Amino acid sequence: MSEPRPPRTPGIKLLFALLIGALLAIPLFTVYLLVYDRQNQSQTARSTIAEGWGGPQSISGPVLVIPYAATTNETVTENGKQIVKTTTAWHELTLSPEAAAIRSDVKPDVRKRSIYQAVVYEARNKGEARFVLPADLSRWGTTRAALALDKAELRFGISDARGLFGAPPAVAADGTPLELQPGKGPPETGGSGFFTALDARSLAAKPLRVTFDYAVRGNASIALLPQGGDTRWTVTSSWANPSFQGGFLPSERKVGTNGFKATWRVGNLALGRTLISTDESGKAEVVPGDSATGARVDLVIPVDLYAQVNRSVKYGFLFIGFTFMALLMFDLIGGVRVSPIEYGLVGAGLVLFFVMLLAFAEVIGFTAAYCVAGGAIIALLTAYSSAVLRSWRRGGLIAGLLTALYGVLYVLLSLEDLSLLIGSLLLFAALAAVMYLTRGLDWGGREAAIKG
Repeated sequence: MSEPRPPRTPGIKLLFALLIGALLAIPLFTVYLLVYDRQNQSQTARSTIAEGWGGPQSISGPVLVIPYAATTNETVTENGKQIVKTTTAWHELTLSPEAAAIRSDVKPDVRKRSIYQAVVYEARNKGEARFVLPADLSRWGTTRAALALDKAELRFGISDARGLFGAPPAVAADGTPLELQPGKGPPETGGSGFFTALDARSLAAKPLRVTFDYAVRGNASIALLPQGGDTRWTVTSSWANPSFQGGFLPSERKVGTNGFKATWRVGNLALGRTLISTDESGKAEVVPGDSATGARVDLVIPVDLYAQVNRSVKYGFLFIGFTFMALLMFDLIGGVRVSPIEYGLVGAGLVLFFVMLLAFAEVIGFTAAYCVAGGAIIALLTAYSSAVLRSWRRGGLIAGLLTALYGVLYVLLSLEDLSLLIGSLLLFAALAAVMYLTRGLDWGGREAAIKG
């Protein structure tokens, strides 16, 4: 007969538990990739829901573009003689408003398809702008006499012109309605928008007052790319969960359960731009929709379940470590042998919790999914642990531990700023408990070997 194998030492048992815990990093990482994939799929689905409605909108303008003639002299040699040739070329002078006030009334709506949803909106933009022709045009290489004020154009920018809907935009200069044409938006919106021809000869004598009113559809966010010397943008909406982003934050804002109202005040000194520029002035390249020079408000869906599930997966090792610690204590101190296969099955159940959490959260929401998945896994592991540990009382201790862990994890997910502090304190308490309970344990089995 073969001799019975000697019992494993406490140190070997600990190494087995650590090895199985390390191997469980593979399925945990797979769950993390699954969450990432489902999040990307959700973003694609949201884009599909909002397709044809209009994308995240950035509005800009108005700006006044005035052609002007520039004369250049060039000395050339013809037939051995030097002669001076004079050429005249047309350029564009872009004049931003001295002051602009814009009011955007945003009406949101949540569109759903299957388990996915997206926020779309209709925004009515009304405002006025005042243009003043500066006296020092010579600094820009031109004069008032060279300006073709009767051939000026007013240009408005909209990043996704497909979103224009309803009544045609209404634009008036000094009370005179103007006829609009598509295109010629400012560079900030990638050239997308609309414009109108304007006889601005009155600008030579007095400021020009422009009023406008147009509605635009979009989804997720609306932004303003300010142009004027003093731009005031006021946004009102019934959406209760705004997120203010971009290079400028509102100077005034009020957010409540019935919606929000926010006001931005941006000057050209803050923008780092002059009110006048020409196509010869060598301006820095403008990136369409550059958030560093814009003000933006995002219509945020209150609960981003993928972000919450993703954060919960990062605490997976905390669950595995605490549960394995309890099983190891029953093995070392309680005298109930726990095999590596049993460790692996318990770990598989703990990993399965995050898969169930993701699957249910997409259908019934994060909190309800957390309760369903947590309850199912606690019941499963309690029944299995009772069989493995040969005692319902011991299984009840595992159930209490898991219930406490799931409760603490939910608190950690809610208190993002304090999650590291709470997590480190839990680990400290667990390490202290293990040290206390195993303070007299013979990890290497030396005493047993000596007695044998």
